[in-house]
Amino acid sequence: MTQLPLSGTITAIVTPFTPDGETVDVDALDALVEAQIAGGVSALVPCGTTGESPTLTEAEAGVVVQRVVAAARGRVPVIAGTGSFSTKKTIAASRAALAAGASGVMVVMPYYSKPSQDGLREHTLAVAKAISGPIVLYNVPGRTASDLSAETTERICAAAPNVVAIKDASGNVLRCQELARRLGDRLTILCGDDALTVAMMALGAQGVISVTSNVLPREVSAVPRKFLAGDLAGARAAHLALLELHGLMFVEPSPAPAKAALAAMGRMSDAVRLPLLPAGEATRQQIAEAMKRIEARREAL
Repeated sequence: MTQLPLSGTITAIVTPFTPDGETVDVDALDALVEAQIAGGVSALVPCGTTGESPTLTEAEAGVVVQRVVAAARGRVPVIAGTGSFSTKKTIAASRAALAAGASGVMVVMPYYSKPSQDGLREHTLAVAKAISGPIVLYNVPGRTASDLSAETTERICAAAPNVVAIKDASGNVLRCQELARRLGDRLTILCGDDALTVAMMALGAQGVISVTSNVLPREVSAVPRKFLAGDLAGARAAHLALLELHGLMFVEPSPAPAKAALAAMGRMSDAVRLPLLPAGEATRQQIAEAMKRIEARREAL
């Protein structure tokens, strides 16, 4: 089976843009990668939903993957988001990402078309057969209108050795435990919702693919690290301390709140691309207040 050990906190990294939103800010991207690795994250996912992949051109996606791979310098795996509603486009993007040095690819279930379970299986197997690198499945029915069932996931894993993990953003902890029951150690389960990290890890997930870690990589990374070390009380406390901020990352369409927080920290422009809009002032104020409370807790420890 293709190997790609994944656990802990994996950042679904935002794509910084210049203030007008027209160009990828590669210097800010390099700095963000460095901050993530310094903060203790275990892998990076460029060009995912949080990276505004639907608005990136093919050339821009290539640049983003290349820059993240170069900036990471082999210190952590880079899992490029390459999925789309088209099987052919997904294969082409996956091949390009692996050629650029990505450690593997993350393939979201095809959106808009609403394929059947058999369609989801055949799509995934076509991608798996067309590439040699590891694949992380991404199930996020709230965005795609396609919900990859545990049974279909099991069928995919039986036929595709290079499918090594799944990002489960179904929001359903029952799905996590069913995947764990059916597949055991065959498939690494990664939580796709920051607010459910501890709950899903209690049922078999090995970590989280996080949005909040863009802003606070060290604090978010502490939660899976404590859990995997057996410090369940510490993991729970660290998780609950971040719960308010997790919610604020989605109070407006993501990644606008995360970019607003990063802009307030002087890390990048808050620019997002239409049809998304920058976070409003009320959201910015809520984030600033939540960050102050997190800092106050840190200083009190």
